[in-house]
Amino acid sequence: MTAAPFVPADFDVPESFEGAGFRLEPLGPQHNERDHAAWMSSIDHIRATPGFPDGDWPSAMSLEENLADLERHARHFEERRGFTYSILDGDEVIGCVYIYPTTRPGYDADIQSWVTESRAAMDVTVRSTLAEWLVREWPFAAPHYDV
Repeated sequence: MTAAPFVPADFDVPESFEGAGFRLEPLGPQHNERDHAAWMSSIDHIRATPGFPDGDWPSAMSLEENLADLERHARHFEERRGFTYSILDGDEVIGCVYIYPTTRPGYDADIQSWVTESRAAMDVTVRSTLAEWLVREWPFAAPHYDV
């Protein structure tokens, strides 16, 4: 017996989203340097963000290791196994959002997001806007997202 797909085959996965002061685009290798700089500058802030309770991520990694991670996320997106977006302001990476399957009872997706420490004031806006977008545009009945 094969597992049910994460999203239905006929679901058009959003390639972008515009929010107040930010936009999303699928995370990929083209973001490597900007993504690496964003989260490396904000490790303690991200660890204190709702949804990152274990304090293990992020931990420092090289630019090459980050590239491999971005390639993995891009592959998951292409295979529809999980969806990671860069949160951008213009061309600046100011955060990420991760949409992945969950093993939490009663939920059908796990959502996590972070913004850089320098954009901490946007965190509540980003989280509430994304929570509304998930309900409106995605096929999940019960996504888990610490808003």
